[in-house]
Amino acid sequence: MTPSTNFKAALNLFAEAGLLKKVKRSGWWVAGIKDPESVADHCFRTAVLGFYLAFLEKADPYRVLSMTLFNDIHEARINDLHKMGHFYIDFKTAEKKVFDDQVKDLDTPVAEELRRFREEYDAQESQESIVARDADILECLLQAKEYYDDGYQGAKHFFQKAPDYLKTKSAQALWEEIKNWDSNDWWQNVVKFER
Repeated sequence: MTPSTNFKAALNLFAEAGLLKKVKRSGWWVAGIKDPESVADHCFRTAVLGFYLAFLEKADPYRVLSMTLFNDIHEARINDLHKMGHFYIDFKTAEKKVFDDQVKDLDTPVAEELRRFREEYDAQESQESIVARDADILECLLQAKEYYDDGYQGAKHFFQKAPDYLKTKSAQALWEEIKNWDSNDWWQNVVKFER
């Protein structure tokens, strides 16, 4: 630890990250889901998916993890905006402005690294950024399948266009598996009822 360590800026960022537990994913409201998962929920599972996909795609799993964990942190300040809203509002510019403000007071090496990850993700040129983006899309598709299996028929709409944006063979193959998978099946082999 150096005397110049800015713990207050770090704590402020941690508090913002915690706020993501309260920010709901707004795209699901149009599908009739009144209480969708939070942005934090989405980010966590995106990171898990990204880590897994990174190994399949021979990408650096830790770079992928970093991109997936920080990809939506701006939503702590400007909320989650569904795709209809993106049509009317230049959300990408707002995301970048918020992210810059969020990291500007952090210690220099931390801020620089976060900016590098953000720029890499946005450029979508490296294998890691492509895997991270596929993990983000795949998590939405996985969530849509779970909502659909739970009776929310409107969630099926997400199956139509989102898969076209998957770039890696592994993510495409996982999507093919998800389509026919029963999302309520996994726990039935874990829970055993005894007489």
